[in-house]
Amino acid sequence: MEEKELRRYSRIVVDGDEQASSRAMLRAVGFTDEDFQRPQIGIASTWAMTTPCNMHINDLAAEAAKGADEAGGKAVLFNTITISDGISMGTPGMRYSLVSREIIADSIEAVTAGEGFDGLVAIGGCDKNMPGCLMAIARLNRPSVFVYGGTIKPGAKRRDIVSVFEAVGAKSGGTISDAELLDVERTAIPGPGACGGMYTANTMASAIEALGMSLSNSSAQEAVSEQKVDDCRRAGEAVLNLLRNDIKPLDIMTRKAFENAISVVIALGGSTNAVLHLIAMAREANVDLNLDDFTVIGARVPLLADLKPSGKYLMSELIEIGGIQPLMKRMLDHGLLHGGCMTVTGKTLAENLAEVEDYPAGQDIIRSFDNPIKADSHLSILYGNLAPEGAVAKITGKEGLRFEGIARVFHSEEDALRAILDGLIKAGDVVVIRFEGPKGGPGMREMLSPTGAIMGKGLGADVALITDGRFSGGSHGFVVGHVSPEAAVGGPIALIEDGDLIVIDAASKQIELGISDAEMAGRRQRWKRPRSPIKSGALAKYRNEVSSAAEGAVTIPPLWDE
Repeated sequence: MEEKELRRYSRIVVDGDEQASSRAMLRAVGFTDEDFQRPQIGIASTWAMTTPCNMHINDLAAEAAKGADEAGGKAVLFNTITISDGISMGTPGMRYSLVSREIIADSIEAVTAGEGFDGLVAIGGCDKNMPGCLMAIARLNRPSVFVYGGTIKPGAKRRDIVSVFEAVGAKSGGTISDAELLDVERTAIPGPGACGGMYTANTMASAIEALGMSLSNSSAQEAVSEQKVDDCRRAGEAVLNLLRNDIKPLDIMTRKAFENAISVVIALGGSTNAVLHLIAMAREANVDLNLDDFTVIGARVPLLADLKPSGKYLMSELIEIGGIQPLMKRMLDHGLLHGGCMTVTGKTLAENLAEVEDYPAGQDIIRSFDNPIKADSHLSILYGNLAPEGAVAKITGKEGLRFEGIARVFHSEEDALRAILDGLIKAGDVVVIRFEGPKGGPGMREMLSPTGAIMGKGLGADVALITDGRFSGGSHGFVVGHVSPEAAVGGPIALIEDGDLIVIDAASKQIELGISDAEMAGRRQRWKRPRSPIKSGALAKYRNEVSSAAEGAVTIPPLWDE
């Protein structure tokens, strides 16, 4: 492709006498005469000092810019926002977390399209950064590479952020002291990087690599490492290669590529958030993906990785034995991945995996296919009179596959957490947290504080929790989220009363409220929507535009009539 064609968008901004003012402005930010003849590559940095996940990303963005410049482009760095799930967890601020995914996607789209960038490198480190970046990349459909900021190093005694949440429950249960809780707090987070288990950040990084939108092994590098610096440099170079070969995101983000991403998430025991985010990303890529696809794929893909939160190992320990590439090679050889899918390397997935060596003998982080942790997916899509549009359960089998218990109903996460910590929740209870959905929150908060407290109190096998909110990737136990329709729109979860029987069955994929149809109809007739105190701002806009969790909680408006 001719160099002028590589500047498909930037030449509109900088070529010709009429654009002299544009060039004058760009000279002030460092452009030279030669730079105007180079394709412009936007480097979207999600740097912020609001979280350790992203505190190092400006340094990584600078490396990606060097890679793009050295390959013949002109890199232009810009920022977008990030909100820390771990810091805002359990507070009203957590309502902004999922909302930030949409803001990130919108802001990257606005800057890239507004400035006329020809290609894009997007670097994300925290949970919502990553799908937000990919949603923008799909919308723009300009040659692009995603870079994961990398996982955090383990804390003392192999601690991580979930260790802190569970220590709060342990302190409440009297099994650790104030001093022991403080020691966990002080030592769990040693520096930069995303939360260290197979939580949402590492889940989405792995999914994006399997999707083909990041370079090989990008998901399996520590945040502070030479490998991550090299990953960024090569990402900058790779965008120029994609430009020259006219390979765009929608050539990569195909239906089969999304099936690959789902398959890898299942094998790794990934977060329930992957369901929400992959559906949202697929919608931006014009790919038809829905909840039932997770069931179909989950029936043939086993859970193989013994990773936290329900397993033993951290992401750093998986990195030490080779990351996810050997797992993907095994899956490809077993017919569980589509090897012909194009990737940002300019090669197919099968070509990228051709020379990958298997894991070292004796490792027990990744199980063999004849000895899986679970023979099918840990992500169960449940339906029933309690969730006619579906719900998402994360059940590895360690908790059992069926739970029958009595509803204890709460209208907010805070109320539920206080009841758990005060010892009011007993074995056999089903904690119901409602009005936390996309519209009800608004913002669909994560319930890591309640699930962490349940585990910390030793009730993980004896208490279930269901919600129209969602879960952190660090949540484990008998938990069901994304219950749709949500309570705020009058879904059945709004009609549950204390003492109702609830049955959750992962084997039959059902979630049922033990009342008659007549009783359900009567309660629905008496139900009134509660008033929301949110009247304006980003949360109100989100509430008014957001779809259900079953549709990815996206804010894409309907198309205007032609």
